[in-house]
Amino acid sequence: MKRVFLFLATNLAIIVLLGFMLRLLGLESVLDARGVDLDLGKLLAFAAVVGFTGSFVSLAISKWTAKRMMGVRVIGQPGNATENWLVNTVQRQAREAGIGMPEVGVFESPEPNAFATGARRDASLVAVSTGLLQSMSREEAEAVLAHEVSHVANGDMVTLALIQGVVNTFVVFIARIIGHTVDRVVFRTEEGHGPAFWVTTIVSEIVLGLLATVIVMWFSRQREFRADAGGARLAGRHNMISALERLQQRHSGPLPDKMAAFGIAGGPGSGLKRFFMTHPPLEQRIAALRAQAG
Repeated sequence: MKRVFLFLATNLAIIVLLGFMLRLLGLESVLDARGVDLDLGKLLAFAAVVGFTGSFVSLAISKWTAKRMMGVRVIGQPGNATENWLVNTVQRQAREAGIGMPEVGVFESPEPNAFATGARRDASLVAVSTGLLQSMSREEAEAVLAHEVSHVANGDMVTLALIQGVVNTFVVFIARIIGHTVDRVVFRTEEGHGPAFWVTTIVSEIVLGLLATVIVMWFSRQREFRADAGGARLAGRHNMISALERLQQRHSGPLPDKMAAFGIAGGPGSGLKRFFMTHPPLEQRIAALRAQAG
């Protein structure tokens, strides 16, 4: 809870500082001089509400959404030796990581994959595919579980939601400044907003949204290295490397966008696509773990 409070306080400070800098730099006066009657303070507040509402609502329902989108069967009472091993392994790792016991689930998929989600560290969900249980050894599967538990322990779900909220705020804020300026200065709309405002705002949001996605995905890739390091601490570096090498041999299947950032592996990427990847290439992650060993 302290981590969330500090992150929220930091984001609020960023927004307040941005508003102060805009006034200090005289941007509002410059816009007024050009006939652009725009209250930047109110616009910034509106952008923050819009930007954070979507990301927090998505975070709040993430576990519920994941269960239904992936068809996760939560293990209430283990029905066989494999389920018993899963629950006991996650319980032990959660205790070592200092978090509450997550719900443990299994979803049907021939591809090896796993993910973690949830709005709170002490009320999360860790789920693995049937394909992962069938294609990996117990040691490798334990490392994958440790990777997902580390995501939870690091607070990655909340962090990503907050980062998404910040970039969403900037997208909404800047897009509306551009739209308002074009509408007033270029098309000379004197009252209200004309079609130029809406068209320009939508186009600006699309372009800025792509740039914002690049930023969010960069943070997502950095957290994968941290989760790998956490997995190595909980399950052993050799097992973590072995699990990633197994994934190299059998590409894990794609997860829905809402869970992709917290899966064990992402799809291959090249060219511009690599800037939009949720996960670093597996070879980079393996190299990073080996470098830590050295």
